[in-house]
Amino acid sequence: MSQEIVVQTGTGEGTGTAPTAAGVETSTFFPPTIYSETVGHVGGFEIRNTLLMSWISVLFLCIVAWRFSRKYVENAVPNGFQNLVEMIIEGLYDFFHSVTQDTKQTKQFFGVCATIFFFIVVSNWFGIFPGVGPIGIWEMHNGHEILVPLFRSTFSDVNMTLAIAFISVFMTQVYGMMNLKFGGYWGKFFVNPLRDPIGFAVGLLELISEFSKIISFSFRLYGNIFAGEVLLAVIGFLAPYLASIPFYGLELFVGLIQGLVFSLLTLVFFKMGSTGHGDHDEVAHTSDVKHAVIAS
Repeated sequence: MSQEIVVQTGTGEGTGTAPTAAGVETSTFFPPTIYSETVGHVGGFEIRNTLLMSWISVLFLCIVAWRFSRKYVENAVPNGFQNLVEMIIEGLYDFFHSVTQDTKQTKQFFGVCATIFFFIVVSNWFGIFPGVGPIGIWEMHNGHEILVPLFRSTFSDVNMTLAIAFISVFMTQVYGMMNLKFGGYWGKFFVNPLRDPIGFAVGLLELISEFSKIISFSFRLYGNIFAGEVLLAVIGFLAPYLASIPFYGLELFVGLIQGLVFSLLTLVFFKMGSTGHGDHDEVAHTSDVKHAVIAS
């Protein structure tokens, strides 16, 4: 349920104000909830505001991809919109290649990592558009009429970040088995304790860390996006005009960085999962990149 915060605003009339016994009027502010809200149903399936926003983001990316592919077929010489898209994709590809340092692996991992990057960035940026939050449905909760937003930033719901994190970890196992074969990949985790007891213990720890990534991935993205949503809501309530503009610029930057960090960490884990224990140089380079990203 939404938590009610009452802030004194002095005398005067306005929406959301109520007179108190002391003659001082108060304004009620309902901060964003830590979970998404249901805005509709399709049969027994609940449509939540974060899910609705994710559909809009996917639709936007599909339209951009369709328009780019159409321009690519029609124009032998790229121009305008086609140039912009190619510049972004080529820049992202070169950046990912600087991490993998392997053309085959860059091509193999690029589709998943780039999709994650674009989906997170577009979803984050759509989440701060005007109308996301203020437009909604008035409902009664605990005797109070509150506004349930029709649209809400996709990753302000931990279920959405959990889904992306699960895809990232699952594909790490898939690419690991594709590149090292089934026995070679899982052999890194399950070592004969009679031959190498230390390796057996290390393998179990690595196996646990593989799946603990789901939790760390989920709450890293969720925490940053939800905190930004709360910040914008508070600033918009206290100073609804010019004072909030710098914070919108900050959230644009944070949305980009979060998409880059999530996709880059996914790429690093793909690389590490596809590298055998014998490839010390590649493991060391990829591990350095991972630590640099986490530190940032």
